[in-house]
Amino acid sequence: MVDFKINILLIKIMKEAKFYKKLNDNNVQCELCNHFCTIKDNQTGFCRVRKNKKGKLISLVYGYPVALNADPIEKKPLFHFMPASYTYSLGTLGCNFRCANCQNWDISQAKNIENKIDNLSFYDPESIVEDAIYNECASISYTYTEPTIFTEYALDIMKLAHSRGLKNVWVSNGFMSKKCLEEILHYLDAINIDLKSMDDDFYQKNCAARLKPVLENLIRIKKEQIHLEITTLIIPTLSDSIDMLSKIADFIVNELGTDIPWHISKFSPEISWKLKDLPATGDDIIYEAYEIGKEAGLKYIYVGNLPGDQRENTYCPKCGELCIRRFGYHIERLDNNGFCPKCDADLDIID
Repeated sequence: MVDFKINILLIKIMKEAKFYKKLNDNNVQCELCNHFCTIKDNQTGFCRVRKNKKGKLISLVYGYPVALNADPIEKKPLFHFMPASYTYSLGTLGCNFRCANCQNWDISQAKNIENKIDNLSFYDPESIVEDAIYNECASISYTYTEPTIFTEYALDIMKLAHSRGLKNVWVSNGFMSKKCLEEILHYLDAINIDLKSMDDDFYQKNCAARLKPVLENLIRIKKEQIHLEITTLIIPTLSDSIDMLSKIADFIVNELGTDIPWHISKFSPEISWKLKDLPATGDDIIYEAYEIGKEAGLKYIYVGNLPGDQRENTYCPKCGELCIRRFGYHIERLDNNGFCPKCDADLDIID
């Protein structure tokens, strides 16, 4: 187990948010994500963690993480970014999505957030970075819930992390505004984005969001050469259409590139927020999605929630040699510093 050693400040910090503009009558418009909420005085936006106080937008969660852990980087999941390293993970209450399938719904969909924060301890950015170093982590991951909602806090940590030689990782739904994305790109080293479906109707009904901004942000991130991996959760009856999965694979290949790793995950109803009456994802559709990705031309496709399955391993896309063996979070690197040990092909790995 990891021993945490953090300096805790027992004071309530009220941080003014970035990414907003003032309107008439003490109203404000948040510009952090693609909801672009108009927020009245003493009200919060869709994410419930940004509050208008007399015409000033406040980040309620700045400095108040609800979860802190040292995790294998593969847990994010990132398989081609610093494999077998550890990352220091943090997240706050709240989210800008309402995913019915959410497995972290107890924190992402938490109610009475302002009251709950009163019971949390304050961790300044310096303490987060120091603890990541203390726990021998190579990076810091902004995860568990959507990091966009605590961008101000994340940015302050990210800047310090880079100054201390640490990398920055986001695990995101990809719904941040263009203005927010431009700001974080300067300090972002890797990101895993959930591409939940290619159906906008799914995004609206299941997530209370939209598809187009996610696709636009994926293209922008790839253009900026940020290390990108994509995860798709296959939910029976909602996101298990063969046609839709083919559209995801084709989008990745045609718009992002064949080198983008695609993680295909199984849905578990017992840990979901609202979809407990649906069946669990069968292995057959996971394997079919894997073949869809291969046929589309993707070099790296990984199955999730199937420990020990050979499709969790990394094979050379040129000669088929086993280069990284995975069993759960036990990682055996057989590659040669990111290259195939047999034919020396580039495995698109960042160390």
